[in-house]
Order: sequence, then structure tokens, then C-alpha cells
Amino acid sequence: MFSFESRRAAEIAKLIASYGGKPIVAPSMQEVPLESNTAALAFARVLVEGGFAMVIFLTGVGTRALARVVETVYPRERVVAALGRVAVVARGPKPVAALKEWGVPVTLLVPEPNTWRELLRALDERSDTLSLKGRGVAVQEYGSANPELLAGLAERGAVVTRVPVYEWALPDDTGPLRAAIQGIARGEADIALFTTSVQVVHLLRVAEQLHLEAAVRRAFSRIVVGSIGPMTSEVLRQHGLPVDFEPEHPRMGFLVNEAAQRGPELLARKWERLASANE
Repeated sequence: MFSFESRRAAEIAKLIASYGGKPIVAPSMQEVPLESNTAALAFARVLVEGGFAMVIFLTGVGTRALARVVETVYPRERVVAALGRVAVVARGPKPVAALKEWGVPVTLLVPEPNTWRELLRALDERSDTLSLKGRGVAVQEYGSANPELLAGLAERGAVVTRVPVYEWALPDDTGPLRAAIQGIARGEADIALFTTSVQVVHLLRVAEQLHLEAAVRRAFSRIVVGSIGPMTSEVLRQHGLPVDFEPEHPRMGFLVNEAAQRGPELLARKWERLASANE
């Protein structure tokens, strides 16, 4: 069972092994703070001056990173007080946990599966009290912009400010990822698990560098692909890769459990279809 998890690589390897699988974990990404935090610092200034009506927090890691940057120029108490005067929207439980560490109340928690669609729908359902028209809305970003979310906010009349806090890069050591890609191209993978969309992009980027992209794409027609949730599934499909299952809840444990429970049957079905198509 192949995984491209980085931050929780040891945890997912242990989970896979506990279900009787053979884990091959190839870290595919690392979080790199932006060299210049000018956007985050500008956000802090506008926030304390009362220039935002709403702040949307998309990730726990990004929320904490933003907090560290902001604290370099303003006392925490002043920032917490400023956030207490605006609507605070959290995309899921991870940013909620980070905000609780600061003692910041959450106005709106986006329901599962926590995609931009649920976020916009939740705002629409609260439009009577959380009107966006003509209001300044800051969006904490997590490595890359979400154009659908930004467009949806703008369509609802929001004056949107992007606040990029960190970006994703390939790991310093790409050896395990390169070895995994070579193994996939050789047909050694039965199940592949993706826990974030960036893993998809980096997998194909390195495969292209190795001149193995075509071989990897062919191999994925024989591999059962598990996706952590709708956002990752959307990127997989955008890049022409299949999605064979998503767990009931977008959590790593649920993903590995479902891979163990459904993987063999899905794999057998996939191979049967390929055999029939080749007859």
C-alpha cells in the first residue's frame, strides 16, 4: 500500500501495518514559510485597524503560522481582541483547535467534508447575519489559492484579501518519492492513498522529471486509489487519475481502514474490467 504522506508518515505506516498491509510511504511535500511575510503583516495591520468584517481560516497549520507572524508586530491580546470584533469562519476542526489555543471564538464552523462548496453554502445559510456584500473578507491560504472559493466570495459581493502564509515544496530528500514512482511504473503498487491534493501534483511532477509520467498514468489504471476527501478527489480527477473510494469521514484512520476493508474487492474488480477490455 503506497502513501505519499509527509508530516504523519510514521503514523500512516503504522496504521497500514496494523491492518496487515505492507506500507510504502514516500513523503512528497514539506511546508515552507514564505520568504516574505508581507501579506500576513499587511493582514495584521488592516485587522487591528478594523478593516475586515470576516476572516476565514482554512487550515490549522496555516492558522498557527499566521499567528506566529502576527505576533512579531502586535501583542497577542490586541490581535485576539481584533478577531473578537469580526466574524471568524473555520473550515474544519483543525483551524478551530488552533483558534481555541488563542482563545478566539469561532462564529461559523464549516461542516464536513469541509470543502469550499460547504463553506460557501454555510455562508449562504447565514447570509442574514453574515452578509458579504461590500464587506472586507480575509482568507488565510494554505499553499495555493482556491480560485473557486475566491470567485464565490467575490460573486457574493465580498471585498476579498488573500493571506498566503506558507507554501508547499518537494521534500529535501526526494529519494523515497522517486523510488516509489519507479515502483509504481513497474507495476508494484496495488493501492495508493492520497491525503492531500498537493501529493498528486508533486507525484506527477517528479514522475515527469524521471520521464515516467506516461508509465505512472498507465499503472494507475490497475491501482486502487483512495482519496481522503472531495478536495483531493477533485484534483486527482483534474489530473486524469482515478478515484476508487473516499472514506465516510475525511480522516487518515478512516481512509486506511476503508482501504483494508474494500481494497481487495475493488482491486479484483478493476483487474477484471481491464482483462475484459483487453480480450
